[in-house]
Amino acid sequence: MTSIPMRRVIAAAAAWLRACRHRLGVPASARTTAPDTPRPAVPAAYMPLFTYLNRRYAVTVVLTFEQIEALLGFAPPSPAFADAEWWTVHDGSERSHTAAWTAARRSAAPQLSARIVAFERHP
Repeated sequence: MTSIPMRRVIAAAAAWLRACRHRLGVPASARTTAPDTPRPAVPAAYMPLFTYLNRRYAVTVVLTFEQIEALLGFAPPSPAFADAEWWTVHDGSERSHTAAWTAARRSAAPQLSARIVAFERHP
């Protein structure tokens, strides 16, 4: 029984794949890209917070104000530190900061004196 060197098998398979892609007319940039997923209506500045919350499996995620600042890369506006409604009231605009957690299917429960916010997942 004759053994075919593995290098030849891999080279033949790679050549076959290249030929198939070429015949299909798929541009090189689109060959290995993932399908587009719809982007939530979250302001770009708050996208890191959305991404963090969206990728957590815990029902409750508690973050300190300092952790939120680290995620965002900037300090939230002063009402975030003094007014609980900043975290809970959606101002109606499509580009509201609250979209960061509502798009992640969470509600925010701030405890201003403790300088933390608990983000609860909605069922």
